[in-house]
Amino acid sequence: MRAKWILASLAAVVASALVASPWNREPRNIGRTESADLSLAQTAPMAEGVVFEDRNRNGRRDPGERGIAGVRVSNQRVFDTTDSQGRWKLPYDDDTIFFVVKPAGYMTPVDEVQLPEFYYVHKPSGSPKTRFGGVEPTGPLPKSVDFALYKTKEPEKFQALFFGDTQSRNLREIDYLTRTIIEPLRGSDAAFGVTLGDILFDDLSIFQQHNEAIALIGIPWYNVLGNHDINYDAVHDHESDETFHRFYGPNYYSFEYGKAHFVVLDNVWWMHGTTQSDGRGRYKGSIGVRQLEWLKKDLALVPQDRLVVLTMHIPLMDTEEKKEILELLSQRPYTLSVAAHTHFQQHHFLGEEHGHKGKKPHHHLVNVTTCGSWWQGSPDNYGIPHSTMRDGAPRGYSIFTFDGNQYSIEFRAAGKPAAHQMNIYAPDEVRTAEVANTEIVVNVFGGSEKSKVEMRFGEKGQWVEMTRTPSKDPAYEAMVEKDKALTTPFRPLPGAIDSPHIWRAKLPAFAGTGVQPVHIRTTDMFGQVYLATRGIRVVP
Repeated sequence: MRAKWILASLAAVVASALVASPWNREPRNIGRTESADLSLAQTAPMAEGVVFEDRNRNGRRDPGERGIAGVRVSNQRVFDTTDSQGRWKLPYDDDTIFFVVKPAGYMTPVDEVQLPEFYYVHKPSGSPKTRFGGVEPTGPLPKSVDFALYKTKEPEKFQALFFGDTQSRNLREIDYLTRTIIEPLRGSDAAFGVTLGDILFDDLSIFQQHNEAIALIGIPWYNVLGNHDINYDAVHDHESDETFHRFYGPNYYSFEYGKAHFVVLDNVWWMHGTTQSDGRGRYKGSIGVRQLEWLKKDLALVPQDRLVVLTMHIPLMDTEEKKEILELLSQRPYTLSVAAHTHFQQHHFLGEEHGHKGKKPHHHLVNVTTCGSWWQGSPDNYGIPHSTMRDGAPRGYSIFTFDGNQYSIEFRAAGKPAAHQMNIYAPDEVRTAEVANTEIVVNVFGGSEKSKVEMRFGEKGQWVEMTRTPSKDPAYEAMVEKDKALTTPFRPLPGAIDSPHIWRAKLPAFAGTGVQPVHIRTTDMFGQVYLATRGIRVVP
């Protein structure tokens, strides 16, 4: 049994109480059309436990280790806050996951692969049978379900790594991830990391190997459920997450770090009864009524001066409850949300037309994916596909810097230095008479509508502002055609999309000759400045 299923006592709640409980009879696959009345019957059985300070960090409550007051614990429906002795009490049924909301200044234990041990799974009969299996029977509930926390220095300014769609379909692709992303990050100073769903590509039998690879980075790692991480043979949505529960615990939860409150949402809604052209069921972007009600309760307990960061797999714009979620965020001055799923990077600023009524638009980032275009494209010298994304940006990850309730974001390309932030598309040679008709195309990988991009031709030229023109990246289109001509077997790249971070401008007239520099300077929404140069040979 995993260490995070904390067994503090052998005493158990009588199993027959579960069968009779109205809490147990409540539908677990509540959809948008079902009642949102999730009030608890007074006769529901109650679980209880202690949140304690684990001074010797052994994961067990030893004599003298005091309870911690004021810590929130949830059963994914409601919350309780620990009393002066660290005690909590919550109702439960035969399919309940309890978790502690890690408070700022404390950390939960992590297991051997750096997964935080912040939850207890109660499934006395285990999971329904699926191809990849779920949770083994946990047996009766312990008399006391205890959660360990230990004090840690937690600065208000810290960094976190965000991976979109690692999405390995086999062990070979886990090796690609390890060589190009994980190994260079080993020893990172980031406080923790997050994978934004599609951890794997359908084969859930390799979760453990994936976790072992991520653990090489050496920091705690949180995980979001993606549409390729579910049990496709599950009959109901609430059964589709069972393998995820076995490895990562709750499919939605929250934790705090510094002055930021992080919420992990599950917005992959599985619909077994409907089929796609390949005969499988399908999914939609939805969190459902139950999770929405939980989110309301969670945010209601977070102080207004905190930054709220929502993480999810499917972008917020494609989630059925988008309007309701944005209405909740509208009530707060400091918010951010992050997703993945699309396999291209894009910043969205969601205003009143989307349902956000705050003083300024809500910032939603669709994050760069670490697998890029699903580990496709021609292999490099090491046999690893370049897998450039459809927007022309390289695969990679993001570094978030949080400072109090403020934040900034940096794009990182796999296998490239931090300065590699853009690609300049220009001819190698141009005649003097044609210089003024020569267009320069720049793909600023992490750019947005709030970015400023400028160009200077020659060492003495003037800086001129370029125009953002979402369109297909000509460099990516050329890459697709080049790959088609190769005989090495590999999965070809997908077609180009209109990239949201393309800028264009024509060169100014120029009388000189020789190799001349085209300098590009971009300043992003956070004031971060990046420079790049491309040489062009000017001939008579």
